[in-house]
Amino acid sequence: MEFRHIALEGPIGVGKSTLARRLANRLEARVVLDDTENPFLADFAAGRAGAAFQTQLFSLLTRHRQQTELQQSNLFDTQTITDYLFAKDKIYAYLNLDDNELFIYQRLYDLLEADVTAPDLVLYLQMPTDALQRRVRSREREYQENGETPPDAEYLRELNEAYTHFFFHYTSTPLLVVETSHIDLEWGDEALDDLLKQMETMGQGTRYYVPR
Repeated sequence: MEFRHIALEGPIGVGKSTLARRLANRLEARVVLDDTENPFLADFAAGRAGAAFQTQLFSLLTRHRQQTELQQSNLFDTQTITDYLFAKDKIYAYLNLDDNELFIYQRLYDLLEADVTAPDLVLYLQMPTDALQRRVRSREREYQENGETPPDAEYLRELNEAYTHFFFHYTSTPLLVVETSHIDLEWGDEALDDLLKQMETMGQGTRYYVPR
């Protein structure tokens, strides 16, 4: 496969990390997962004033550091699969920040984005909001075990709509839109083989794919 850096994207609960690991294992590639550790996240979940801005800036700087380190090490790696796109940070920022915070955030984002190289291929894992909400509800115990608060249904709806809007206008790289509502989260061998065939024949532009 000619794509050296493949990025997966999609809203919370759609299965990015699981598929990233499965693809990396099949392609004998390096897998890099989004670093979600954030000391301000609990305050943001509790609705503390200013916590959204702190959370967003911390995430932006963390992702920037990870992406720049990835570029340096990519000289020695044959292929890399990441479970996020750097631009995802902006999706969350526009959802969570007010206008004044966004003004500052956007200026910083523009400076940092110049250091980040776009992937060779992006897979957007798409799922209808009702299916996404059911999937997240089914993982409530997992959230509790990790000491996390699952996103509520309204936030998931807004987030899913923001992702849809973002990728409807996305033209930066080849884009494979994968409708995942009828695919098992673990991606069995047959489904994975079919996805790889789609990826191998990707050219420029956007392709929409409904797995068998």
